[in-house]
Amino acid sequence: MKYNCCDYKLSPSDFTFLYEECKRCYYLKVKLNISQPSIPLPSIFSKMTGLLKDYYNRKRTEEIFSELGFKEGVVEYAERYVESKPIPLQISGRDVTCCIYGKFDILIKFDNGEYGLIDFKIGNPNEEHRKLYSRQLHAYLYALEHPTLETIERLKLSPPISVTKLGLLYFYPSEVSQLKNKGYFSFNAKIEWVEIPKDEERFLNFIKEVVELLESSEPPNLSLTCKWCEYLRKLNDEEYIDIKKRDDYYSI
Repeated sequence: MKYNCCDYKLSPSDFTFLYEECKRCYYLKVKLNISQPSIPLPSIFSKMTGLLKDYYNRKRTEEIFSELGFKEGVVEYAERYVESKPIPLQISGRDVTCCIYGKFDILIKFDNGEYGLIDFKIGNPNEEHRKLYSRQLHAYLYALEHPTLETIERLKLSPPISVTKLGLLYFYPSEVSQLKNKGYFSFNAKIEWVEIPKDEERFLNFIKEVVELLESSEPPNLSLTCKWCEYLRKLNDEEYIDIKKRDDYYSI
């Protein structure tokens, strides 16, 4: 899909599980605006993440992150949209551009003028997922360090922006407590910080891989690991449907 600023507008959140699990579904969403059918997620996770962002917003790091080794600063923004300038690429001899557009969790402004970018995760740290979340964080990072004029004005930034701390803040429920006669039941969560090394070169190589996929004239084949592709494959398999009809008939 063509945009005013670039050929492709890429969402950081799609760089995690959608891109990794099914290149075909990713291609269809970004290039043809055909998304997988949505499955409602439990609203409790969105509620918990929203409470975290509200709690941390405008607080000093020495008050909330003293045990994690953060420099002194303040949580400047919570849950804000950022957009990058077009990223120029050459794919198969053709000039192509893409841009990053998405919403980060919290941004810290340290007292020395540098910034820290944090993404909240509800759950236990997972080394396998760290690579996927690194892509997402680097996308927000790139948009902050290469922002559009609209992003600069919206966040009142003073370029050049230098993000020197990047990582995931995990909250994993470990115990519960209840206040007597108060009507409150609490999940006490263990907090764990996972630092993400900054590597713009690696991120841009990944972006080139993504755009090379999108520049293909045809979408990738149905994935063997994607549940939606499996559904479509079985739906189009008349022999499979006939067998299922027979099995269902004899099971009555």
